[in-house]
Amino acid sequence: MKLDKFQRRCKVCTANNREVQPPHQQANSDATDNDGLVKSVDSMCMEDVEKISDEELFKQPPTEDCPICFLRMPKLNPTGSKYQTCCGKMICSGCIHAVAKMGGHPLCSFCRTPNPKTNEVADTREKKRMGLDDPIAIRNLGVYHREGLFGFSQDYEKAFKLLVRASELGFAEASCCVGFAYEKGQGVEVDKKKAQHYWEIAAIGGDEVARNNLGTHEFRAGNIERALKHYMLAVGSGQATSLDTVKDMYEYGHATKEDYTKALRSYQVYLGEIKSPQRDEAAAFSDEYRYY
Repeated sequence: MKLDKFQRRCKVCTANNREVQPPHQQANSDATDNDGLVKSVDSMCMEDVEKISDEELFKQPPTEDCPICFLRMPKLNPTGSKYQTCCGKMICSGCIHAVAKMGGHPLCSFCRTPNPKTNEVADTREKKRMGLDDPIAIRNLGVYHREGLFGFSQDYEKAFKLLVRASELGFAEASCCVGFAYEKGQGVEVDKKKAQHYWEIAAIGGDEVARNNLGTHEFRAGNIERALKHYMLAVGSGQATSLDTVKDMYEYGHATKEDYTKALRSYQVYLGEIKSPQRDEAAAFSDEYRYY
């Protein structure tokens, strides 16, 4: 049976035999009426969840390219790229600056829609994107509620609902946030196993922060070889913190000189794939456009 675009499952969902969820029928202002979904996640028994294989967990994660310059997207947050609430595109700092320096009222680098002049306009656009099941917009609102940003009330439970929804839509960064919620008990009971499970999903999807967290978890458990594997993948995804950790592991005898050399080369490959004169010009213009 062919699935339409609203019913497709990500590779992780397919591997874990998760049922296809029906498309959302409403687009209310908060888009948080997902109690059934959250309850099913919170009541999830880890013994019943199919274990993610090492082959799946340690394979090379996917990368993302800027839709304008087609170069690999920088991982530095929040200055390396920016989400556009008008068209739902994530644009690199270089392409954003290239349009901004033209003068006049700033335009979206992708669709040329004028950028919102007020937070209210931005909120309206983002909520419209949420109604279209845009996982980035949903995750953003979840973070706003988690941190109490931009006039939104700090509400961990509401944040958790939004982050779970974005995770179920396949957004790796949202899965990482769900992992943190379980780790810290924000809007849900503390559950270390579920935290690790969501970090694994996020890492497979290409989230370098979740990958670094998994490395730290394995290192503290004494699983040095597995920790090093995670750190190496995180370094290749642009996580400078993991590179520093591999250096420390080498200095304390937990990794070899060859391991550290490989990590340095991997990070240089990453830098080579993200660097461009346009992005360098943007970074020189303002720290708001720094990308590494």
